[in-house]
Amino acid sequence: MAPALLTVAACALAFLAPPSTAFAPSSAHNTHRHAPSSLSATTTTSDRRGFISNVASTTAAVAGVSSAWMGPGPALAYGVNKANEKLASYGLPRLSNVPDGFSALAEIYGKTGNRSPLLVTFGFPLDWVVTLPSQDVNGEAGTIQAGEYAKGDTATFFLVPGEGKVSNVHDKDKNFFKTALIAAISQKGSNIYQDFKILKTTPTTADNQNYMLVDFKYTLLTGAGFEVERQGVASVTSVGDGVQLLWSASISARFKKKTEKTLRSIVESFRCYSDGLNFSADLRKDDFA
Repeated sequence: MAPALLTVAACALAFLAPPSTAFAPSSAHNTHRHAPSSLSATTTTSDRRGFISNVASTTAAVAGVSSAWMGPGPALAYGVNKANEKLASYGLPRLSNVPDGFSALAEIYGKTGNRSPLLVTFGFPLDWVVTLPSQDVNGEAGTIQAGEYAKGDTATFFLVPGEGKVSNVHDKDKNFFKTALIAAISQKGSNIYQDFKILKTTPTTADNQNYMLVDFKYTLLTGAGFEVERQGVASVTSVGDGVQLLWSASISARFKKKTEKTLRSIVESFRCYSDGLNFSADLRKDDFA
């Protein structure tokens, strides 16, 4: 079998294996197909039909793999304008670095009492699926994620466990970021990856907040016994009482040939806010813990 076909077969089998947050959304999440915003208002009729056809094909394929993805949920609309409205309601700067062909979200992570609330925002391709945390009597579970899951392209928000406030992430060494990212990709267990490596770190500042861009790679071990090389980039920051990151990755072959620019744009657009914000209007006002 040709190498390309082996990769596709491995990915398909990985997809059919028990879901991992390193590859596909958790069933604890609410999953929604992104509805194109005003960004796509000038799209031609032909383009729209092609997009709808692609969505339908992907949805049909996904439906046969995991019914959890197609679970019922509110029809949420995303878009740069909608995200900017949310940011403006908190007195925060508008998103300014979202490329053409991208949508965006601005969502609250931590709407129930078991988590400290954060406002998370980032851009993502228009045809990606968005997954949000779920809330029930036990509190909130899951995370904020977007992706083209059938191809293994994902962007996932992660709150690093056990880490308190860091005054300046620019001062942290590579081992700090390695530990944080390994925790992010291995939530289902330490036996789902190997050969994790930090490739480089790049300090950056946005909206008076420090972020560290981290290039990394690792090998995903699937439940079917395949090894899938993956590569990605993350943005790490620290607000409130913890350390937060958005990591985005794809199959290494796709990263090198197609997705690197897209994934970099996603993580470079990532912003996380907490300090001095009043989240009361967006928190659950029921009896959830």
